[in-house]
Amino acid sequence: MAKRTGVDEFKLIGLLWRDSPVSPRSGISTQSVTTLAVDLADREGLDAVTIRRLAEEAGVTAMALYPHIGGRAELVELMLDQVAGVTYEAVTIPEGADWRERVTALAEANWASCQAHPWITDLATGRPVPGPGASTKYETELRALDGIGLTDIEMEHTLTALLSLVQGTARATRAAQDSRLPGEDHDTDWWSNIEPALTNAIGDQTRFPTASRVSRTLGEQTGKANDPEGAYRRGVGLILDGIAKCLGTPTSGNGR
Repeated sequence: MAKRTGVDEFKLIGLLWRDSPVSPRSGISTQSVTTLAVDLADREGLDAVTIRRLAEEAGVTAMALYPHIGGRAELVELMLDQVAGVTYEAVTIPEGADWRERVTALAEANWASCQAHPWITDLATGRPVPGPGASTKYETELRALDGIGLTDIEMEHTLTALLSLVQGTARATRAAQDSRLPGEDHDTDWWSNIEPALTNAIGDQTRFPTASRVSRTLGEQTGKANDPEGAYRRGVGLILDGIAKCLGTPTSGNGR
């Protein structure tokens, strides 16, 4: 996972929170360049986002970009803030709905964001400078948890656990997909190919009885060597049941 380092935090605050006027000379703005960068990362990955490539995409010189984005480190933060700000655009978090529905909606919106922008799962959270997008996202998420009976610290911890589950399983899902051949959506053929050699290498088949049973069951039921998306669904249910237990309300059994 890539670290977010080299950021000039004071410069970043200015870039995040100032108005984003269009340059009369180049026709670009902080927002337009950030949008270009997000689109490029979505198509080709974060490594493709270089100052030179962005300048080509925008039709300007590299020097023309710097007043709008700082350096590449600041640009990545601008990209993350823009993505954060649109996480809930297509999702309504109804304030009057049951808290389980609200928390589930939070998870689903973040899962969808990770699928649309897979590069965001490659970046460690660290100690980010909040921008308007991230602040709006955080406010939306906390309001979904507010008033259900959790303390402020419990709200923060619950939200962090939920988002960590989403990001971790989304990253694992992407890794599983990347390990497969084009058009391949299961691991059955791969496992059939390596199983004889692995069985021979292990020798005594009673050495790992529990691991053997569980992995065999997983393969039979899902056709996969691992199932991070299933773990995501199960994990959300477990978190919901954990919140219910904390509040002293009946659990739904979704985590079972």
